[in-house]
Amino acid sequence: MVKEIARFSPKITTLADGTDALLHMTDLIGEEPGPMVGISASVHGNENCGSQAILDLYRILKDMKIKGTIRLLPVVNAGAMVVNSRFNPIDQRDLNREFPGDPNGTFSQQLAAAVTKDFLGVIDAHIDLHSGTDRPTVDYVYFLNDEKLSRAFGSKLLYRPDDGKQGTKFGGTTKDVTMPRGIPAAVIELGGGVVDQGPYIERIIKGVLNMLRQLGAIEGEVEAAPSQVVVNEIAGIRPTKGGWVEPLSPPLGGEMKKGDPLFRVVSPYTFEVLEEAVCPFDRGIMIMGHLTRNIVEAGDYGWMVGNMEGATS
Repeated sequence: MVKEIARFSPKITTLADGTDALLHMTDLIGEEPGPMVGISASVHGNENCGSQAILDLYRILKDMKIKGTIRLLPVVNAGAMVVNSRFNPIDQRDLNREFPGDPNGTFSQQLAAAVTKDFLGVIDAHIDLHSGTDRPTVDYVYFLNDEKLSRAFGSKLLYRPDDGKQGTKFGGTTKDVTMPRGIPAAVIELGGGVVDQGPYIERIIKGVLNMLRQLGAIEGEVEAAPSQVVVNEIAGIRPTKGGWVEPLSPPLGGEMKKGDPLFRVVSPYTFEVLEEAVCPFDRGIMIMGHLTRNIVEAGDYGWMVGNMEGATS
């Protein structure tokens, strides 16, 4: 059992309807000293797979022996989650491009500043849970500043963004707060799509528990990672036409070659094929894609393919 469960909700700001915008956090405080591990989810409001997993993790962890403190921030961007949107409806800004935030800025910038002050700026390790929105499904882990931590989640595919080509074009993410502080950081991308989320939630729970063992926050032997692939380049392929998008690619984690089909977009009205997309790499591996036929608009999130050239194990 944990020594103490502490809940606190620091105020972000006051909304126009007179209510307060709050950050809802729960600390599971152990009887022995140890790190403060932060686990967060729903930075993007339409990626709530991680928030569901944190609910189940709380139910498991509160009855376990913990060293240090596990700080749970299950819903970072509450206003976005309740409307199932990537962006907060108040200012339509991408929260994960706004860190460390600005207490005098727009709502999302104020939210980022509050998360930095009360969460990212005080924890000793960070596990950030993302998914593939409510349309495509994704399956990989960012390979950041702690190799053992990233590998401990147990995903087959990892992505190393800091090779000077990829990853540096997106500033203002949570890792721009945690990594300069020198604390272990891991970003998990798993789940989403118009499919049953149960298997993905179970994998998140299993993977995070293993990461907590790796960090020494809970007892138990760290499970060895399966055979893994680390890619240094990812191509994102979006539909440029709207309509039915029909998946043609292999399952996530499956390999393909240049020219192999990824998807086609078909008109719901005339049934004609409007667009077809193919694998851009000589050897590619599936990272994200729609697993079912969906309606998409031009430019919606589509597919992600990893480049197997230069990949390591």
